[in-house]
Amino acid sequence: MKRLGLLLSGRGSNFEAIADQVVAGRIPAEIRVVISNRPEARGLEVAQARGLNAVSIPSKGMDREAYDRLLIEELEANQVDLVCLAGFMRLLSATFVRAFPHRILNIHPSLLPAFPGLDAQKQALVHGVKITGCTVHLVDEFLDAGPIVLQAAVPVLDEDTVESLSARILQQEHIIYSEAIRIVLDGNFRIEGRRVVAVAPTG
Repeated sequence: MKRLGLLLSGRGSNFEAIADQVVAGRIPAEIRVVISNRPEARGLEVAQARGLNAVSIPSKGMDREAYDRLLIEELEANQVDLVCLAGFMRLLSATFVRAFPHRILNIHPSLLPAFPGLDAQKQALVHGVKITGCTVHLVDEFLDAGPIVLQAAVPVLDEDTVESLSARILQQEHIIYSEAIRIVLDGNFRIEGRRVVAVAPTG
């Protein structure tokens, strides 16, 4: 059984969607640890209520490299096969990325490479695009730039606000994140430059 480690900073809605898929047997893995850099994060409470291993490692005032070493130690202690960022609001160091090569997934609320960084939904509205969406990608040493696993498109409506657009994007996030986790856990892909290419299963 593959082992997941989830990192979050807030409400953890993507974590909950992943946890539901694990319980339903649609993600062939177990959640070994849920870590938050914010002790007050609602996602930690939800993880505890689900009986999961919920760990708070506060990041406030810490050097990034020193903090990431604590994260690496906790994830390695739990023998995690795949790290999933679920609203983890910190940039990861190169040291962290190298500790889990091609084993860190993130979801971003835009069709990357459009609108990286913070406030992607607001960026989409300001730019007047007609279609945006969400992207699951493997994390590399650059911001929102790793190889793309899956994307889902979401139309932008004339009456949309940041809140209404964010809510519709979030619905798609919950769908494609779990599917991307299955793809990566199965290992039926290869990376060509920034492309994740599906390959036929062997055997």
